[in-house]
Amino acid sequence: MSKRIRKELTGKIPRLKGSFREYMSWPLFLAPLLIVMNLVIYFVDMKAGTIMTVFIMIYITVAIGIYQYYRKQLHCDLMNYASNYAQLQKRLLDSMTVPYAMADNAGKIAWSNKEFQKIIEQDGRGHRTLNAIFPEITSKSYPRGSEDSIVHVVFCGRNYQLSIRKILFSDVKDMVSIKDQELTKVSMYAVYLFDETEVLYYQKEIEKERMVSGLIYMDNYEEALKSVEEVRRSLLVALIDRKINKYVNRYGGILKKLEKDKYFVVLKQKHLEEMKEERFSLLEDVKTVNIGNEMSITLSIGLGAGGESYIRNSDYARSAMDMALGRGGDQVVLKEKDNITYYGGKSPTQEKNTRVRARVKAHALRELIETKEDVIIMGHHISDVDCIGAAIGIYRAAKTSAKHASIVAEDVTNNVKPLMDRYRNTPEYDEDLFITKEEALKRIHPNTLLVVVDTNRPSYTESPELLSRAQNIVVLDHHRQTRDVIENALLSYVEPYASSTCEMVAEILQYYSEDIRIKSGDADAIYAGMVVDTNNFLNKTGVRTFEAAAFLRRNGADVTRVRKMFRDNMEDYKAKAEAVRNAEVFADSYAISVCPNDTNESPTVIAAQAANELLGIRGIKASFVLTDYNNQIYISGRSIDEVNVQVIMERLGGGGHLSIAGAQLKGVTIEEAIARLKDVVMESIRLK
Repeated sequence: MSKRIRKELTGKIPRLKGSFREYMSWPLFLAPLLIVMNLVIYFVDMKAGTIMTVFIMIYITVAIGIYQYYRKQLHCDLMNYASNYAQLQKRLLDSMTVPYAMADNAGKIAWSNKEFQKIIEQDGRGHRTLNAIFPEITSKSYPRGSEDSIVHVVFCGRNYQLSIRKILFSDVKDMVSIKDQELTKVSMYAVYLFDETEVLYYQKEIEKERMVSGLIYMDNYEEALKSVEEVRRSLLVALIDRKINKYVNRYGGILKKLEKDKYFVVLKQKHLEEMKEERFSLLEDVKTVNIGNEMSITLSIGLGAGGESYIRNSDYARSAMDMALGRGGDQVVLKEKDNITYYGGKSPTQEKNTRVRARVKAHALRELIETKEDVIIMGHHISDVDCIGAAIGIYRAAKTSAKHASIVAEDVTNNVKPLMDRYRNTPEYDEDLFITKEEALKRIHPNTLLVVVDTNRPSYTESPELLSRAQNIVVLDHHRQTRDVIENALLSYVEPYASSTCEMVAEILQYYSEDIRIKSGDADAIYAGMVVDTNNFLNKTGVRTFEAAAFLRRNGADVTRVRKMFRDNMEDYKAKAEAVRNAEVFADSYAISVCPNDTNESPTVIAAQAANELLGIRGIKASFVLTDYNNQIYISGRSIDEVNVQVIMERLGGGGHLSIAGAQLKGVTIEEAIARLKDVVMESIRLK
């Protein structure tokens, strides 16, 4: 190909073009003017005109002769000049401090300057193709259009930015005469190397020096102080202060105490990386402080990093702290722009004995309901008993305030249908108590209050579209918050310590209004939600759980009716027994099984019940039951106290509580889901 190009360039003298040709031809351009002048002279004097004609003919002949004679000489001079200029350019490129090379379509280096050769000769291998020298370069690295392609490579321990520019012969065909159309399609690549080792080094150093803002809160300050003698309380506080100060000082940070149980901390990014490596040992360190206190102090830490300003990092820290508190405390939440990372959260959530917050939330909810024209209540898709029970409780609160209310319940579990049938065609309840998503979308308007119960994740709601169109939103939930939360809620009441959303609603109803009248059907539904979510009051039960149950019993909840309502049919019981029988014990203490989905309408509920049953086997620390339902893999995770299944499920995209959690996987088979679950379980074991 190069021979053809050379022949095309040197086989024939090209014509002069452009302004240079015009400059060489200007004597000929004057000939018409002389001819006109000659004609004018003919009119003046015939003899003078004849003489003028002779001289004009001589002038034209001499001009053409000179043009033809010097044409070849001019081309030779131009070629010599171009050659000398090209040699000068080559010497300049060769001595240029920027590494530069030319490569063909296959990446083979055709020419390179001294700096480029000096770099590629360091490894002593003598490679002559870009792909062999820089493995980071692939066929996709070469530019297809006019824009340069940038590739970051590492060679002999140094970082380079490699810029590749495509050069077509068609770009230079006007400068030289190339008639072969195939030759104009031939391309070469100009390659530039820029050493960015020091730039990257200083960028990393600057990144390490960036400020990280943080907040440290004591979760159970008041409760811990009450558990120790009064004369020792100041000593307990001093020891905790000393632990926190010593930890922050170890990493060169600045600590400022804001309140008796709140701190503000500033540290560098490089020290944050060290804290992450040892997984924030302060969380466990403060628990070792014991001077007779029955309850250990736990901390919530919110850190903000990666913001473009100090104010932004401070906002990230506050957002991270809200997330840590919403997830139950005893953990670190690190927010770096849109990335959120959790550490800790392994201890059970401490129940708060005070009901002040429940009373405040109840009054706020009442004010919101009374200022709106309509109330729509919505839970998560595939609504369970806790979801419907909590919705019934909010419905009763809305009716107490004389407001029209309805519950969006279209996709529900099989064991919820008997509960819902109790309210249909009953004079005590509205005909539109339960509505579909389409009906809710038609009904919602700017003065509608949308109450979301038993979930705080937009994607988990019965109708995300309804959520996006609502202007007034209230969230009531007992699940730990994740990064995917419902934003812009007028009222958000998320309490991870609560056993169920029904427990929270029962407390709200006690403070909602003095003249509230809870019907026995309402009490049954709310009580049923508590029974199911606590597995008959065996999981996540505290003092307030039993107090809420006692309140519902006083208002007509019947234990026998609830028990009859949720008895299993024979097919469901067999499916649950099959899941227990086929369970696999993984890593000596983790039970994993699959629930069949061909014999019942609500395999997710059966899977959750089977997971509870597996915990009754001696030596099992946690159980996971999977089921394939609606083209998704549902995982129900359960534990007693040794394993945090919520952290495991979060790594699979789910969430929940320390002992009760779940996840949903799309686009995978049961076998693939089990493999992913086992990988996550092994990772959690290694991190212990």
